[in-house]
Amino acid sequence: MEKADRKTRLAVVSAMLTGNPGRVYSLKVFCDMFGAAKSTMSEDISILRGIFKKYGRGDIEVALGAGGGVKFVPAPTAQQKEEILKEIAGLLSDPSRILPGGYIYTVDVFSNPQYVTAMGDILASMFTRANPDFVATVETKGIALGFSVARALGKPLVIARRDHKITEGSVVTINYLTGSSRRMVTMSMSKRAVSAGQKALLVDDFIAGGGTVHALCEMMKEFSITVVGIGTAIVTRQPEKKQVDNYRALLVLEEVDTAAERIVIHPA
Repeated sequence: MEKADRKTRLAVVSAMLTGNPGRVYSLKVFCDMFGAAKSTMSEDISILRGIFKKYGRGDIEVALGAGGGVKFVPAPTAQQKEEILKEIAGLLSDPSRILPGGYIYTVDVFSNPQYVTAMGDILASMFTRANPDFVATVETKGIALGFSVARALGKPLVIARRDHKITEGSVVTINYLTGSSRRMVTMSMSKRAVSAGQKALLVDDFIAGGGTVHALCEMMKEFSITVVGIGTAIVTRQPEKKQVDNYRALLVLEEVDTAAERIVIHPA
């Protein structure tokens, strides 16, 4: 293959890495692609890493050795996190979003690729060191956020369903009581989706009482899987005692006052 100049190499490598977060590329892949020596590609990676760090575009991790390589890890800066979470909180503070039961309308936010990607990157950055084998969530509103976190980590997404599909094969099903509405519901997960001994990161869009996430933790126990973290986009201030502990939240819903038509929500 014709050798590429440095500008071309930097542009293509940057696109490949950022387009596939968490995926490890060996230097040989780039050497073969550009007809370049390993020393040359190492210099290119070092340049990109410095640029990404300087402008807050994430990090490029380098693993040495025979099985090593490079991968892109989303790492939003503190300022970037603050700006996007304040923007989302501002949107969700609109009184017209108030729903019966003290809930707020969030579908449009969790359907917006810009916001979901940003929240996914932030949550993923909180659990990078936990190195989960997969991300698990519960249908349906948690799927978009769960997928975004999984993509940022370069891990598969596993979905627990309330009504299992025949195409998923045999499943494990549990019954649980929701923390907020106190309803008895079911949760099912395909036996083929996970394996005993794996590590899971649990993600949900909203935690009130924590019943759903607690049930997901119980589901992981059924598969002999270790939960290494719990992340959510929004957590309510009340009740203070949740059915789960040690979760990480992006936004805190302090109050939904239907009489005064006021929503108080802010970054965690």
